[in-house]
Amino acid sequence: MSFEHPWLLLALIALPFWLRYHWVAAPSMRWNARYSDIHVIRRLAGVGTPIMARAPFYFRFAAVALLILALARPQTGSSEVEIISQGIDIILTLDLSTSMSASDFQPTRLTAAKKALKEFISGRKNDRIGLVVFAARGYTQCPLTLDYPTLLEFLEKSDIGMLEDGTAIGMAIASAANRLKDSKAKSRIVILLTDGMNNAGSIDPATAARMAKTLGIKVYTIGVGKEGIFNQKVDDPLMGQRTIAVRTTIDESLLLRIASLTGGQYHRAQDERKLQMIYQEIDMMEKTDIKTKVYIHKTDWFFWPLFGALALMLLEIILPATRWRIAP
Repeated sequence: MSFEHPWLLLALIALPFWLRYHWVAAPSMRWNARYSDIHVIRRLAGVGTPIMARAPFYFRFAAVALLILALARPQTGSSEVEIISQGIDIILTLDLSTSMSASDFQPTRLTAAKKALKEFISGRKNDRIGLVVFAARGYTQCPLTLDYPTLLEFLEKSDIGMLEDGTAIGMAIASAANRLKDSKAKSRIVILLTDGMNNAGSIDPATAARMAKTLGIKVYTIGVGKEGIFNQKVDDPLMGQRTIAVRTTIDESLLLRIASLTGGQYHRAQDERKLQMIYQEIDMMEKTDIKTKVYIHKTDWFFWPLFGALALMLLEIILPATRWRIAP
């Protein structure tokens, strides 16, 4: 419930003072009348009681209160919001090569990357987000969607071993760009996270970057991990899963070139905190103002207190002259 003119409700403040005046000041202002014969009074239809004598005032008092409420125009209603802007379309690209199991991030690079991605997704609103995973090839794990809970489920299921091992950066960019090429969003971006060098795939990363640029797609690149020798888990056909020491190298010059070609930025994350800060920074840069139209449907209820006030006014006039007639 709301009021079109709520300031008129301030008039209700005066009613208690009026009521007090009626109880305190009014009784002292009484009229006296002399009758030569009281038998005339006794023959009247009835003699009013004190309650009946005060009834017209109560009717008038309540009528004035209802009139004030009617003038303030009580209303009920609901609103509908229509989103005008299409926001941003984002493809998150995640490396699932074996080296993402390295333990320089706790517990692994992949686990730390998933955590940062979850926080990034949870902080977005009104933006369609998709997920492309890659190793020796690129694969669309989740198309562009506003259903963030479903997207988070697909992210959680993304793991090392679901694709052939390798690092196909060019294929990852091409797969992401293919998902964005028909988008009508104000801004389209790809956030690519990898910890290695391009060593697989049929598309050169620079070629894929130029294709993305032609489509108006920006690519933010993130190099995750420290360079050096680290323990990582591998699946051995003979001995099963075991941990081995491997050397990891990040092709920073390639990632910088991809970002520069498309108008994005390159970031390097050597620990979990820095990785989270990078996604937060990208989140702040790639924001759009969502324009909305609000439609408010209101229903006026002023006629109910108005009808009530009119009814009380009629009672104030009719009852004292008929059933509640009192002697003057």
